[in-house]
Order: sequence, then structure tokens, then C-alpha cells
Amino acid sequence: MSAAATADDGNAAFCADLVRNHDFDRYAATLFLDAEHRRAALALAAFNVEIVRVRDQVSQPLPGEIRLQWWTDMLAGQGHGGVEGNPVAAELQRAIGRYALPVAPLSRLIEAHIFDLYNDPMPDQTTFEVYLDETSAALLAHAAQLLGPASDDIAHLAHHAGLAVGGSRLLAAFPRDAARRQLFVPADLLQRSGATLEDAFAGKLTPELRAALEQLAAEARAHLDQALTLLSEAPREIRPALLPLALAQRDLAQMARPEWDVMQPQPRSRLATLWTLWRASRSRAFRG
Repeated sequence: MSAAATADDGNAAFCADLVRNHDFDRYAATLFLDAEHRRAALALAAFNVEIVRVRDQVSQPLPGEIRLQWWTDMLAGQGHGGVEGNPVAAELQRAIGRYALPVAPLSRLIEAHIFDLYNDPMPDQTTFEVYLDETSAALLAHAAQLLGPASDDIAHLAHHAGLAVGGSRLLAAFPRDAARRQLFVPADLLQRSGATLEDAFAGKLTPELRAALEQLAAEARAHLDQALTLLSEAPREIRPALLPLALAQRDLAQMARPEWDVMQPQPRSRLATLWTLWRASRSRAFRG
């Protein structure tokens, strides 16, 4: 095996390990794709991990913005300082070239995550949906494009799927985010419910805060229902890319239970994740 091939395999293995360790949901979803598509899907997921975890790697926003700018420059073909030696960048460039993936949505994903570096409140519902559209939905749309041609219908499906998947993930992460005084719940929703940021930051689940979070979960479920309806009309070959919907469906059902305590982290086990995805992969909804 040539040195180039060895390095190429090493890049793929690095991305797989990174996603498995930092985003097991997306890692597990790729297990139901064939080997070549899985490699590209892991490249996209590894790129997302690198962007998302910048928030945890810096103590101030400016160094975080500098790190994110490196990725923006790389996508624009202006990379410097070790692009060739970065296994995630190398795998992402390979996937972009092999599948003719559009770069603009990936650049917008980076820009959207600048919000994560600051502790500013999410201002309103519209901004919240744009954030999910440019992060969670963009990843699902790109994953679908690995399996079949892009279309307006698939973009519409990815939009609703992204709001369902992204919304459920942010609700599940609420205790962690609130503990570090970061809140993705739209401020206008909190205001309408009579809840306050300080209650959330203090870990006080007031009736008003519960009402706001239940409303956010209800909206995620509405997007989930719409996505599942659209999925039934989508080309069969792209449906495996939407498997994360099954995890959102499970989690949102759990959140609808009266005993759901949003202030207590309730991580889903890896076994439950794999079981949920396996069952979904064999269902008519995802197989056609």
C-alpha cells in the first residue's frame, strides 16, 4: 500500500473515531449506509464536530472566531497553516469533490455556530429556526445528497427534519447549556410564557419555564410529523440519510411524558440509540 493510500485510510479512521467519541447519534446513523457513502457521511459529521466543539475549546469568543475562520477559509480555497495535514479537512474536501457538494451551506453552518461562542440569548423563534436550518437541516440535506440528487422537495424535507432533530437535541442539552449560562430557547417564547433566563440558569423549573419548554417540544414534534409525511413521498434511496428522525421521534416521545424532568440530564444509552436506528432502518418509512 502506498504512503498516500495509508494516509488516506488514516484520515477516514480519524474521522470515524472523532464522530464516535463526540457525536454518537450521527456516528450510529452512518452504520446503516454502505461503505463509500458512510465515509463521506462521517466526513460531514466530523466537520460538524470540529465546528461545534470550538465552544468548549476556548475561554473567550475571539479565539473561537479565529478557529472558525480557519474552516471558512479552507472551504473558500484560501486555507493556510496545515490544511493538508488536517484529517477532517482532507476527508471533507474529498467528500465535497466526489459528490459535488455545495460549499455555501457549510460556510453558513460555520457562521451560524458563531452564536455558540457568546452567551447572548436566542432572540426569537424566527432566529431559532434559521439557526436550526443552517446547522441541523444543512447536515441532513448534505447527507441526502450523498445518496441521491438534490431537489427542492428533498430540501423541504430536510428543513422540517432539521428542525425536529435539532430541536430535540437542544432540548436534551438544556441542562448542560443552562449550567454554563447559555440558552437556545427563544427569548420571545420565554417572555410569552412568563419565564425568565435567571430561573433557567439557576436550575429552577418553574411552571412558566416548563410551559415554554413544552411549547418548544410541541413545535419540534410538529416538524417531526411533517418530516415523516414528506419522507413517505421521498425517493427511497435517500431515506437512510434521514434516520436521525427516528432518534428525534423517540426523544420527543419521552419528553412528552408527565415525569420528564428537563433539568436532569437523561442521556440515551448507546444500546438504545443503535436499537432505535436498527428498528427504523427496517421499517417501511425508511425503506419504502
